[in-house]
Amino acid sequence: MPGGRLSLQERQQIARGMSDGLAYAEIARRLGRPTSTITREVMRNGGPTAYRADLAHRATERRTHRRRQAAPRGARAPSPAHGRDVEAVREYEEMFTTLLMRQGLPRMMSRVLTCLYTTDAGSLTAAELVRHLQVSPASVSKAVAFLESQGLIRRERGEGRRERYAVDDDVFYQSMIASARSSVQLAAAARQGVGVLGSGTPAATRLENIARFVDFVAESLIRAAEQAREVLHSKPETSSGGTVG
Repeated sequence: MPGGRLSLQERQQIARGMSDGLAYAEIARRLGRPTSTITREVMRNGGPTAYRADLAHRATERRTHRRRQAAPRGARAPSPAHGRDVEAVREYEEMFTTLLMRQGLPRMMSRVLTCLYTTDAGSLTAAELVRHLQVSPASVSKAVAFLESQGLIRRERGEGRRERYAVDDDVFYQSMIASARSSVQLAAAARQGVGVLGSGTPAATRLENIARFVDFVAESLIRAAEQAREVLHSKPETSSGGTVG
């Protein structure tokens, strides 16, 4: 049933679809499931080249068992505010988590970051993350330590001795600047190869062209990030004829 847990038979169909080269959307259509469900299932269980139905099914059973042990009896994740559709919010969080995983973040770190991005408060305590994600405190502690080391979140002093974890509005700006600087280093390395391989040779020409291309893209990215930085701190404009609440 859509919204329920995947059965072993469904996972076997996913594996066959992957083997046949079907897109996630097509596999989802055949199973009557959201595409995000299939994408998440494959990405968390080895990826498109290593997905196996039996291993994925056993891994899911183990994760479910661990969550039941870790979550306090009777504890439930808070319901979404502002009358939001619970299922729609859950599906969106799963989609965003999968996207972050595709960009290289481990699954738990991606789940925590998604949780922080989508909370109205903009920050959460470790206990609130545990309740929302239904995971152990140790899992949250490890995830926030990693995210903080990468500059993706920051700690804030909350009430009493409780710490809150917040996403910095500038994180995307800093990420793009770091990416551009990394590209500049690539361009410099390519130009170093020109001297080693001999100017005018086919290999040296290839590296020089790479350096020129990367330099142009990096400079454009830095310029665009600087110009658009204020967008990260602005409020959306009201629709035509609307009023600011």
